[in-house]
Amino acid sequence: MGTLIGPEELHESISSRAVGLRLLDVRWRLDRPNGYAKYLQGHVPGAVFVDLDTELAEHGRPLSEGRHPLPTIETLQSAARRWGLHEGDTVVVYDDIKNTASARAWWLLRHAGVKDVRVLDGSLRGWIDAGLALETGEIRPDPGSITLRYGTLEALSINQVAGFPQHGTLVDARAAERYRGEHEPIDPRAGHIPGALNAPTTANLNENGRFLEPEALREQFLSVGVDPDKPVATYCGSGITAAHSTLALERAGFEAVLYPGSFSQWANHPDREVITGDQPG
Repeated sequence: MGTLIGPEELHESISSRAVGLRLLDVRWRLDRPNGYAKYLQGHVPGAVFVDLDTELAEHGRPLSEGRHPLPTIETLQSAARRWGLHEGDTVVVYDDIKNTASARAWWLLRHAGVKDVRVLDGSLRGWIDAGLALETGEIRPDPGSITLRYGTLEALSINQVAGFPQHGTLVDARAAERYRGEHEPIDPRAGHIPGALNAPTTANLNENGRFLEPEALREQFLSVGVDPDKPVATYCGSGITAAHSTLALERAGFEAVLYPGSFSQWANHPDREVITGDQPG
């Protein structure tokens, strides 16, 4: 069972009316949190719009849980049933920003027990570049019946991540300038968690927005200091794009876990040390 699916393979599955295939359009980015209007203008045929802010996250608790804490299982299950999901379905997710948002859905659904979740390699751009048609308007499927339960994957707490560098490799997936503390547009303090290495998500992809081959990804992670003999954990600003790096690490043959609270949670706790500069600290 693969993690990625190419545009041509997905198109074939859609054309053959594959049983149990569910498509989720996760349009979200910091400067345009609600991608619904863009979704209506054109999406992969059959895709249901997913509102990341309200269905894949909770809000209002940055101090305790970060800017995008995980949704309650009740919230996620209600959303998944709205998307038409049933037990045993194959779920394909994508967005229009190189899967840095849709990877959140990939990780979260797996964490909640959905076994077959795949990411459209190349995101929406890959579909369009392949010459495949878009569909306009909204898809409203019949309600699904899936039952979800958290715990399939490991999610680190703030206390667990504090001690993680002592026995594993902690990877900061943000841009280098945010890691170094030169620029912090959102969170209250600039820098990174002590002991973290920097491996920006942008380096996971080629010039066409597709994931690098496993060997290339592995070489890249090894080059920045990821230890293949130790556990690996990822974080970002608010737990969204770190899922992208978790996917890339998994593709590269590492077993990675996610810190959902990420730097937005860490930086809101004055008692937690923040390091600046290009060294882990």
